[in-house]
Amino acid sequence: MPKSKSLNEDLRKLLEARHHDPFRVLGRHGSGAEAVIRAFLPRTESAHLADTGQPLTRIEGTDLFMWKGLAGGLKPHHELCWVEDGVERRVYDPYTFGPQLSDFDLHLFREGKHWHAYRLLGAREHLADGIPGVLFSVWAPNAERVSVVGDFNHWDGRCHPMRVHPGHGVWELFIPGLGPGTLYKFEVRNRDTGAILLKTDPYGRAYELRPSTASCVEDASPYPWQDADWMEGRKHRDWQHAPMSVYEVHLGSWQRTDDGGFLNYRELAHKLADYAVWMGFTHLEFLPVTEFPFDGSWGYQATGYYAPTSRHGSPEDFRYLVDHCHSRGIGVIVDWVPAHFPKDRHALAQFDGTALYEHADPRLGEHMDWSTLIFNFGRNEVKNFLLSSALFWLEEMHIDGLRVDAVASMLYLDYSRKEGEWLPNRYGGRENLEAIDFLKEMNVVLHDQCPGALVIAEESTSWPQVSRPTYLGGLGFDLKWNMGWMNDTLRYMKLDPVYRAYSQDFLTFSMLYAFTENFMLPFSHDEVVHGKASMLYKMPGDEWQRFANLRALYAYMFAHPGKKLLFMGTEFGQGPEWNADRALDWYVLDYPLHRGLQLLVRDLNHLHQEEPALHGQDFEWPGFEWIDCHDTSQSVLSFVRRSGNSFVVVIVNFTPVPRHDYRIGVPAPGCYSEILNSDAHIYGGGDVGNGDRKLLTEEHPWMGRPWSLALTLPPLGVLILRLSAEEALP
Repeated sequence: MPKSKSLNEDLRKLLEARHHDPFRVLGRHGSGAEAVIRAFLPRTESAHLADTGQPLTRIEGTDLFMWKGLAGGLKPHHELCWVEDGVERRVYDPYTFGPQLSDFDLHLFREGKHWHAYRLLGAREHLADGIPGVLFSVWAPNAERVSVVGDFNHWDGRCHPMRVHPGHGVWELFIPGLGPGTLYKFEVRNRDTGAILLKTDPYGRAYELRPSTASCVEDASPYPWQDADWMEGRKHRDWQHAPMSVYEVHLGSWQRTDDGGFLNYRELAHKLADYAVWMGFTHLEFLPVTEFPFDGSWGYQATGYYAPTSRHGSPEDFRYLVDHCHSRGIGVIVDWVPAHFPKDRHALAQFDGTALYEHADPRLGEHMDWSTLIFNFGRNEVKNFLLSSALFWLEEMHIDGLRVDAVASMLYLDYSRKEGEWLPNRYGGRENLEAIDFLKEMNVVLHDQCPGALVIAEESTSWPQVSRPTYLGGLGFDLKWNMGWMNDTLRYMKLDPVYRAYSQDFLTFSMLYAFTENFMLPFSHDEVVHGKASMLYKMPGDEWQRFANLRALYAYMFAHPGKKLLFMGTEFGQGPEWNADRALDWYVLDYPLHRGLQLLVRDLNHLHQEEPALHGQDFEWPGFEWIDCHDTSQSVLSFVRRSGNSFVVVIVNFTPVPRHDYRIGVPAPGCYSEILNSDAHIYGGGDVGNGDRKLLTEEHPWMGRPWSLALTLPPLGVLILRLSAEEALP
C-alpha cells in the first residue's frame, strides 16, 4: 500500500476516534533533517511549538494541527502551546514518549503471574525521561480504541487515545503534567460493535464520593508508617495458640457525626481503637472497604478492588486508621469479595464490550441470588487482578488478614441453582475447578509474600480441609468460619428452655468436628438483618430471660474451642436489627441490663486473653474434654478447657432454674474458685452462684472421675472455675 494511502487511512481512523495506535499519526515523525508534528487540539483556533515559536497549521475540516520543517532546534520532547477557553495551555506532547511498560511485566501479567499487577496497571505518578506526569494503563483486549478522559481534556475521548501492546491487550499512555487528584476514566470502543463505554479504572487507587464514579490519581508520596515493630512481630506470631477475639464493624454505621454523616477514617481510628482496647478485642474486622457504589450492599458489591471507599476519606486516611490500630496493639482484618461483582455499567461488567472479567454464559457467570456477576477464574488476567488485589491490601495497606466472603459460592458450580441452570466441569462434576485452583494459588502466594497475615474463609458447607495447607490437599486458608456451630447454637438458644432438654445434640454435635478445621465462631452481621432479629430478640422469654440467655450464650461461646467474632452492637444487646443507614443505639448503655451485658463481654475478652486454657489449644483435641454432656433433663453441659498444665472447668445451665448442690467431677483435687459467673450482679444477673467461697473437692467419685465438687448453678448462667495452684491438694 502506498505510504500516502496508508497515512490517509490512519488519519481517517484517528479522526473517527477508532485508531488502536494513535502514535502512528500523532507526535513527531520523519527521518533525517525533516520532521512532521501532528496534534489533535479540538478546542483552539491556533497552536504553536513552544521550542521554536513556529505555528502549527490546521488540516482543513479537522481539529488536527500539523507542523512540517527542519528538526533542528526541537527538543526530544517538544511542548505544544495553544489557548483554550481563554487560558493558555503549554504541555509536553504525550505522543513523543515511547512505551513505558516492559515486555517482561506484560508477559507475567498475561501468564497470570504478576502478583503486583497494581504496580503495572492503573494510573500512577511517573517520570518519563525526567518529565513528570501520570502513566495510565488498562487491560481491554477486545477494544478497538481506548482513551484516557477527564477534566483535563473535557472528557473527550478523541484527545488522549492510548497505544496497545499487541498480544497482551494492555493499553498505555503517559500524559505529562498531570498529577495527584486528577479525575479520570477510560473511554473504550468495542472493536466489533463500535459501542462506546465509559469505565472507571479497575486498578484505581481512589475514587470520587458516590454517586460520582470517576477514578482519582493517588498521591505517590509514601505514607510514614510507624508500625515496623508490629509488622515484623506479625511474621513470627504463633496466632494458632494466641487469643483472638474479633470485633466486626461496619464503618458507616458504628458511629456517625452529630448531623448523621460518615466519620473520617482518622476519627474512626481513635474511637475504634480506644473501644477495642477497653473491650479487650484483639482484632477489628471491617465489612468491605473496597470502593462500592450502593450503600445498601454494605460494600459486598465492590467496584474498586484497590481503593478504600471515599465515604470516609482518602487512602492516606485509611492507612492512618490501620497504623493507629497497630500502635494500640489491635490487628485489622478486612472483608474481601472475590466471589462476585456488580453489573454497574461504569465498572467491571462488560468492560471492553465483552464478558472480560465475567463469563459470557449466565449459567457460569451470574449469581441469581444477588444479581451479580461471577469472575472468570479460568482467565489468567482475571486471576491476576484478584490475587494482586489481595496482596495490595496486605502489603500496601498493612492489613493483617483478609476474610474471604462467600467461598462456598466459588467452590460449587451449582451454588443456589436448580437443575439445568448450571454447567458441570470437564469431569461432569459440580466443583468449580478453576476457582479452587485460584484459591489454592492465592493462599500459597499470600502466605509466602506476607508471612503472619491471615486468610479466613466464610465457607458454609462441609467442604473438607478448607483450613489445611495445600500440600496436604487443603485449600490453604488459615481459618474457617464455623457456620454449622453458629446455626446449631442459635437454633438451640431460640427454643423455650422447657424444650431444650430434647435438643441438646444441637450443642454437642459441634464437638464431633470441632478440630477438623481451624474454626472461628462467628455471630456476624448476617445474623442480625433481613428479619432474623437482633441477637437479643432471638432469645426467648421476658426481658430478664432474654438478657440472661444472651449472657449465657456469649460465655458459652468464649469457653468453646475456636477463635471468636462478634458483630458490633451485639456486645451490648442492640434491640432492633442492624440498620446500615444509621448509627448503633449507643444510648441503651444508660440502662443496667445493656451495660451489664457489655461488661460481661469485656470481662470475657480479658479472661480469654489472660487464661491460656481458653485459647492455647483452640484447634487441638487435648484442649477440650467433656465432663458431662448427657444431662439433658436439666439442660446442663460441663467440660474442661486445657492448654498444657493449665485448665478451667466450665458449667452451663441453659434453664431458668437454679441448681443447688449440683455435683460435677473435676480433673484434679484441690480448691477451685469462680473466675466468671455470667449471672453476677454487675452483669445484670441475680448473683446466684458460689460467690467468693472456696470450693474444695471431695473424694466422691462422679462422672468417671475420683474427685468432685458440689456447686450452685445460676439460672440461664455459666460458671468458669479455676484450680488455685497454691491450694491444690497433693
